[in-house]
Amino acid sequence: MRLFGAGAVAGMLPRCDDHSGAPSRGPGRLRARPGAPRAGRLEPGLHGFGPRGRRDALLYVPRAPGPDEPKPFAVALHGAGGTPERGIGPLLEHAEDRGLVVLAPKARGRTWDVILGGFGPDVEFVDRALERVFARTAIDPRRVAVEGFSDGASYALSLGLTNGDLFTHVIAFSPGFAVPGESVGSPRVFVSHGTDDNVLPIDRTSRRLVPRLESGGYDVRYEEFDGRHAVPPRIARAAVEWFLDDA
Repeated sequence: MRLFGAGAVAGMLPRCDDHSGAPSRGPGRLRARPGAPRAGRLEPGLHGFGPRGRRDALLYVPRAPGPDEPKPFAVALHGAGGTPERGIGPLLEHAEDRGLVVLAPKARGRTWDVILGGFGPDVEFVDRALERVFARTAIDPRRVAVEGFSDGASYALSLGLTNGDLFTHVIAFSPGFAVPGESVGSPRVFVSHGTDDNVLPIDRTSRRLVPRLESGGYDVRYEEFDGRHAVPPRIARAAVEWFLDDA
């Protein structure tokens, strides 16, 4: 894996606060937006949600609070070489109890596009999946998160800061870096990292990354824990509560 490190966030790149109502174009920009569902609503449960079913994406739809009530929503991004099943794991345990819709796409390559050189096919795939979710499920636009672990956390930060007019919250479990395009909006950010991480050492990553996010004007909650490269259950629960209880 090519590790850009937290230095990639220095200066945060130009921030654009576009209030025109239409998503701007540019590297890493997503066009899909929540709205009134216009197609057949999805039944509660876990669905294969890509062109090749479960291999491409998973979508979890909770039973509560009901089919017509707008629900909170999260995109869950796996680590390098991962699967939708692994990507959705940290959030799935909490999705039913908290009425959370979760989309877990699979990277088009061995990891996410920006890590391999720049935004591209993964942005396009996620955007198409979002359009399908928003067409068939009532989503609360005030609670839309992007979450990830490891490479997925780096991608969540990069994609989330580039699309802060869509994502209200970004959850990064053990990230390595952030390389947003033009930063848009001001999503709130949750970062966690193990003090004994032997894959993405904390001193080279989150302990540099978090101060730079804060200096860029982002509201960051940072959690260190005794452990390695993982998402402990209590950290996953804390992140979900932070996201969903944020009024």
